[in-house]
Parts: sequence; structure tokens; C-alpha cells
Amino acid sequence: MASHIDRREFLRFSAGMAGLSTAGAFGLQMAAAGSAAGAVASDYKALVCIFLFGGNDANNMVLATDDDSWGRYFVARNQGSDPIALMPVGTAATPIGQINAVTGRISALGKPENWGGVLPIVPKTAQAIPAGTSASTRTFALHPLMAPVQSLFNSGRLAVLANVGTLITPTTKAQYATRSVPLPASLFSHNDQQSTWQAGATEGARTGWGGEMGDLLASMNGSNTAFTAITASGTAVFLSGRSIIQYPLSTNAAPAVSVGGVVAGSLFGSNAAPAVLKDIITDTGTASDFANDHGAVVARSVPTAAIINTAFAQPAVAAVPSPPAYTNPSKTLVETNALALQLRTVARMIATAPAFGLKRQVFMVSAGGWDSHDTQNLDQSNNLAKLAQALDYFDTTLGNINGADMRSNVTTFTASDFSRTFNTNGDGTDHAWGGHHLIMGGAVNGGTIYGQYPTLGMDLNGFVNPNATGGSLIPTTSVDQYAATLGAWFGVGSSDLNTIFPNLKNFGTANLGFV
Repeated sequence: MASHIDRREFLRFSAGMAGLSTAGAFGLQMAAAGSAAGAVASDYKALVCIFLFGGNDANNMVLATDDDSWGRYFVARNQGSDPIALMPVGTAATPIGQINAVTGRISALGKPENWGGVLPIVPKTAQAIPAGTSASTRTFALHPLMAPVQSLFNSGRLAVLANVGTLITPTTKAQYATRSVPLPASLFSHNDQQSTWQAGATEGARTGWGGEMGDLLASMNGSNTAFTAITASGTAVFLSGRSIIQYPLSTNAAPAVSVGGVVAGSLFGSNAAPAVLKDIITDTGTASDFANDHGAVVARSVPTAAIINTAFAQPAVAAVPSPPAYTNPSKTLVETNALALQLRTVARMIATAPAFGLKRQVFMVSAGGWDSHDTQNLDQSNNLAKLAQALDYFDTTLGNINGADMRSNVTTFTASDFSRTFNTNGDGTDHAWGGHHLIMGGAVNGGTIYGQYPTLGMDLNGFVNPNATGGSLIPTTSVDQYAATLGAWFGVGSSDLNTIFPNLKNFGTANLGFV
């Protein structure tokens, strides 16, 4: 059965390759598209998923700063061998080697004292004040190394979705404790929660909601349906559909053979060897149906890769700028921002949309290293700074694609396995549940926080947090609601959204209104 399914997948991919233009014809199409400034379909839309593999500690990304919230935050995190509590709003960065007035500790590279205070943001819509909180207004801030995100939020092109996570039905603290409502399987497991975020089911799921949305709208792309779902970060179930298969791109362009190897340049010191190898791997004269199908897929992938590489060489696409240099704030070293490079690939593919006649695309990029059980100050600060730079770069780049501002045509959003525990384990955090996420784009109703930002604090000294179990926040917004809101903007109908997300009916609001 497994080999039969795999064979069908090969056939689906092969069919997607069949209608693609030749590289030569594409060059003419691209030249024509590039000759007219703003030659981008007004009804083009793209979703871009940024998956943060490992579980981002959202408690240190988007923070509540009203007195009660901040007090409980600081108590929980300003302890251990390497405290991870950030500095309050307005705190000046303490020079290395000097004593910080807030903590009394000596400032050092890669420590919160050296970054200065968290960056205030003022949501357009006020968040509800939790019970037991004395503040008249809840106030918020971002990690001190996310200044570009603060600017995007203030400009109205970025929103925050608070306390979202995998849910089957709304769940209270009491219901979680008694298991009186169904809960997502394998909570706190990396692989299973990654899969549940992307596909609504644990590891082993075969289709993801990005791919299923692509299935529904791929016909809008005419003969080039193979470019409906694009990954710039390796394959993931998120982009696997029932009829479409994700197409992989590297940060340079397309692999010379996207299935089964690479055929390009020289091989074994011979310029003739690649052609021989190509003939071998595309041979469909073997006795095995599977091998024949594989050869057919590779045979069609070779010219497809050539088409992509031709596209990326065109002036309008080659003009997409490279990301600016990135300096690791915890080491003052210049590093590669791989996430920004992946987003450049996405921008280049978007620039080809007019020539390919593309109207709907789903992309996935990713960054690893978010599993911060230890050394969180060093690791997460670098990751958040990279994320902020990548978002800023992508927003700026989309502002001029083929002479057109594409920011209203592209919605970018973050996702992650889960968030982290509110309390520190000494120099890091452990697996938790609900967390906060970022949504960016010209169509985004930005500058505010959607969902319900939770009560903060551990159950200590008579205080009981209704939104948490232990150190984990219980989500108040489901991944299904998050994804369905994105899908509605993308053009997926409500009945189809209920099919893709069968648990959506359990929640009172299917569209959260952030886009």
C-alpha cells in the first residue's frame, strides 16, 4: 500500500510538471512582463508561513508590561544561574562591565542588561484587564532586539495574535485538569505538535492545510499548478496537498533536478558525464512501474528546473536585493541570516508570477534553533533579531517587485511547535503550549493585538492563574481559527474551511479579523 501511495504522489507531481512552459518561451514571457512596471496581477495572493522549529519562547517576544503582569513576569524569570528576565521599558542598555541598576548584576555581552529595556507598543484596541489585576489599562512591549518589528507594528503592517495553540475545543484550566474535554494528542512533543500545527494531526499526517488550500485554488494558476506550493526550507507536511505537491527551491534557484539528484555542470571531471547520468535516471524502460514513474518525474523536473533558473536570471527577478549584512547581537559577529535568504527566494518567485500567470501561491520558510532548554539568552536573542531583520527585509523588498508594491498581496505569518514555560529552569525554558504569533502584510489590520492576551504568573502565594497550568499557558485561540482567518483572505470559502478544519465549528469565531 505504501509503495502504491508513493507512486500516486509521483504521478501527481509529474502531471504538475507537464504543462510548464519551455525555458525559451519563458524568457520571452518574462521579458514582456518585466517591460511593464507594475505588471502584477491585482488578484494575486500569497501566504508565507515562517515556521520556528523547536518552540519559540513567546513570553519573551511579546510581553505585558502593566505593573501586575510585569511583576509576576520578573519574579518568575529573574532567577537561576543565568536569568532570562528582560529589562523594563525605558531601561538604558548597561555598558559591558558595569552594574545594572535593575538587577544589580554586571552587564555582559549576550545578557538582558546589555540590550536595554523592552520596546513599548500601543495596540489600537485595548486588551481586557484580567481579574485580580489592579492596572486600569494593559500595556505591552516587544523584545529589545526586535526594533524592526516595533516599527512594522506602529506602521499598521504587523499584528500580534495572542495565546494561540493547538486545540480541539475551547479548554479551561479546570477542564484540562480533569480531562473533561478532548485534548490535542501528544502535547509538548516536538514532532507531533509541529505536525498538528501544520496538518491538524500528529506525526504521520499526509496533507497539511497549506497544501489543501493550494488544492482548492491551484486551478487559478492555469497550466503552472506545479508552482502553487513552494518550499524554500525543505519539505514539510504543511505544503502537502491531495492533488498538488510542494516544489522545492534553494536560496539560489531551483535544483537542477528537483527529484532524484542533481544534473548540472561537470561530474567526475567530465562535462559529458551529466548528460549520461541524466539519460540513466530518466530512463523509463525498466520493468518496475515505480522506477518508470520516478524516471518520468525526473525527466520533467529537469526542464522545470531550467525554467526556474531562467526566470531567476531575468533582470526583473535578479534585481530583487540581497538581505543586508546581519550582526549577531550576542557575539557581535557578522553571520548569515538564512531566514532572510529564504525570504529573498520567495520574493524572487513572486516576481515571476506575471510571466507564469500565477494567482495563488503558498510558501514555507523556516528557522531552527528555538528549543531553548538552556543558553536561552544567547540563542533566542539571536533568533529573534534574525526574525526581526528578515521580516523588515521582506516587507521592504515586497514594496517594489517589478515596480509594484506587493505588500497587500502577500500575508506572512509565524508558527511554531509551541511556546515555552513561563518560569525559567535556570538558564532556559521547557516545552509549554499557548504562545503569541506575528502576522505581517499590507492587507493586515495591524497595530493591535488579537485574541485574548492571558493573565501572567505562576500559581503561588494564593494567586491562581486561570489561563495557565503549571508554567504553560492554555491557549484561548486555536490554530484552526488562526489558519481559517488566513484562508478566508486567501480566497477559500467557508464550507471548504470547515472541511479543512473540522474542529473549527467548536469555536465561536471562525474569522479573527486580523486580515
